[in-house]
Amino acid sequence: MQHPRETNEQFQLQNDCLIRALLRKPTSRTPIWIMRQAGRHLPEYREIRARAGSFMALCTNPQLACEVTMQPIERYDLDAAILFSDILTIPDAMGLGLYFSEGEGPKFRKPLRTERDIEKLSITKTDADLSYVTDAIKLIRNELNGSVPLIGFAGSPWTLATYMIEGQSSRDFARSKLWLYERPEILHQLLEKLSLSIIDYLNAQIASGAQVVQIFDTWGGVLSTPAYRNFSLAYMQKIVDNLIPCSEGREVPVILFTKGGALWLEDIAATGCHGIGLDWNVDIKQARARIGPNTALQGNMDPAILRASPSVIQSEVKKILQANQGSNGHIFNLGHGISPDIDPENVRALIEAVHDSSRTH
Repeated sequence: MQHPRETNEQFQLQNDCLIRALLRKPTSRTPIWIMRQAGRHLPEYREIRARAGSFMALCTNPQLACEVTMQPIERYDLDAAILFSDILTIPDAMGLGLYFSEGEGPKFRKPLRTERDIEKLSITKTDADLSYVTDAIKLIRNELNGSVPLIGFAGSPWTLATYMIEGQSSRDFARSKLWLYERPEILHQLLEKLSLSIIDYLNAQIASGAQVVQIFDTWGGVLSTPAYRNFSLAYMQKIVDNLIPCSEGREVPVILFTKGGALWLEDIAATGCHGIGLDWNVDIKQARARIGPNTALQGNMDPAILRASPSVIQSEVKKILQANQGSNGHIFNLGHGISPDIDPENVRALIEAVHDSSRTH
């Protein structure tokens, strides 16, 4: 395995707090980025979204994706940028016909219904099928100019599979769970194809300039413990094992985020990932005690707190920072994505509170 160097003059980061925290090294302050930081809570995003005509028009246009990625970086003192894209780009590239209905979320025109549907799916090749994503990453890296690291991402195989089978978001995942219990071999076939596609996708993101990657396992928490281990975590383990470990002379950290995954923190840490994303149901002090010092923790403020006053936000920030006091390896984030109705000034108050208070801890 290639061993990363501490620095590389050509790609020196002006702010490497995020990467240092993920590698459990000391930092001058707790780094912060926010899931969905480039999105509907920003008026400048809503303006460009209206101009683009559709969400997918934004995602598939590298110049617009770059512009949207940079919007929160230009507005806030964040410690990372995250690629503007969507977790469902791979199923879309597989030919399922992704579209977004206003107020209803993502849908597929051709959801999976039969074993034959899965057999016909081809493993995606990023260079051929998703080059707009890697083109966007190259543009973003140029715009960032070494100011903060860029996070790339993908959805987990299980999470992508649920959307592909249900055809849209779901409350009970009835079709997906029926396949899981009635025809597990079919579901494993789908998850295998998705895993190989995601490995290629994330490695292409890293080769194009992503310096950290996160896997969003949004729906892992709906599973039983045996099902989570067999149908979600096992495939994320395969992805972690097959990612490019180093790029541009430094290690590329991997974050796994299973929403509702509090039961399985030890299992997630055992994958060898660098960081675990926590939702707001987890006590961060207890999480640290459970997994030990060798894995970073990311999170985990309830996004609803951002509707409160700045003084309440500051108080809640201090509680989370104090719970992690004395441990390297904390990245502040929300326990899920930011809501569209949040006042940008409250986001600014959150970021300032994290930076100001963490210097004292």
